Amino acid sequence: MSDEICPCGSGKSYATCCEPIIKKTALASSPEMLMRSRYTAYVKKEILWLRDSLEEKQRKDFDEKGAKQWSERSQWIGLEIIKSKTDEEHNTGLVEFSAKFKQDGVVREHHEISEFVRKNNEWLLTEGSMVKPEPVRKEQTVGRNDPCPCGSGKKYKKCCGA
Repeated sequence: MSDEICPCGSGKSYATCCEPIIKKTALASSPEMLMRSRYTAYVKKEILWLRDSLEEKQRKDFDEKGAKQWSERSQWIGLEIIKSKTDEEHNTGLVEFSAKFKQDGVVREHHEISEFVRKNNEWLLTEGSMVKPEPVRKEQTVGRNDPCPCGSGKKYKKCCGA
């Protein structure tokens, strides 16, 4: 058994964490574990697992060539699970994550919210939506109780903010 730490960030060995899921000798126990195995599949260039972990309807749109190129051209830096929610009653789940990678010397971030469904006790990815970054505000904001920027000497809420 290999002592190699799993790329998914769980702190466990690859052999006991994501490898059994990717090699289909075990099922992912949760949407989060499936997401971790998918990240690890990119790191390990296990492109078939990326396809096989999709819900059947999604597999027809899977771009195997594109996924392989992204996997091979990227240096994978790490995975952060931001939020993970499982609804056992409805067999659905949601995972918000951030995967950092370096491509062409530039560190990039893939921030996504993924939706999952459990069918026949197997978790599958159904949908993924990119999370747009918060817009950067360039103007300085003025609080209600701050002095008004017009120079009147009054509080903003009693002057220009009224």
